[in-house]
Amino acid sequence: MLTAVGRRQVLYDTIGVVLIWLVVLAAAPQGSESPTEAVRGTVTRVISILEDPALKDPAKLIPRRRMLEEVIAGRFDYAEMSKRALATYWTPLTETQRTEFVELFKRFLSDRYAEKIEGYSGEQVLYLSERIEETYAEVRTELRSDKTDIPMDYRLIFKEGRWHAYDIIADGVSLVKNYRSQFQKIIRESSYQELVNKLRDRTLSGEKKAKP
Repeated sequence: MLTAVGRRQVLYDTIGVVLIWLVVLAAAPQGSESPTEAVRGTVTRVISILEDPALKDPAKLIPRRRMLEEVIAGRFDYAEMSKRALATYWTPLTETQRTEFVELFKRFLSDRYAEKIEGYSGEQVLYLSERIEETYAEVRTELRSDKTDIPMDYRLIFKEGRWHAYDIIADGVSLVKNYRSQFQKIIRESSYQELVNKLRDRTLSGEKKAKP
């Protein structure tokens, strides 16, 4: 039989456990879809557009591309991507410059990866796991085909009640880190304005991209 002191200690321990769980629950995003659900929902919508017979007509290329851009833009946080890609060069920019850069980077990424997305040919997407740390998460997936399996990890941030992607790690290569190294090289060797010019002209690393 527990003594009064013993019962009091058990009560204190129980209260302590409850308080710890309340802190954990309060720190976690509430009332929202999970990171995996967020990624799966976006990927499913993209595949649905790509597999729609009515949109496979070459004459529908531009409308289909715009539909894909809208779906992806609804999930990706291009401002967060821009901030991380520019790193320390983001801080001194004015709000006008930041807005301009985000829009240019968004258009550049849309042009650069549109053809790759449109090259989808029935690959299976497997959702392997998710990891959440406060307002950040990582969803591990794998793009599987008859020829190869490609790991695709999505990094997300929780903002305004939704999970937004800000980086993709494809086969171990971070999209944000890849562009950060290119951006820093251009700014160091030339200027920030030169980087803006290259994004506006859709050119990086000497590669010219045709505008749709």
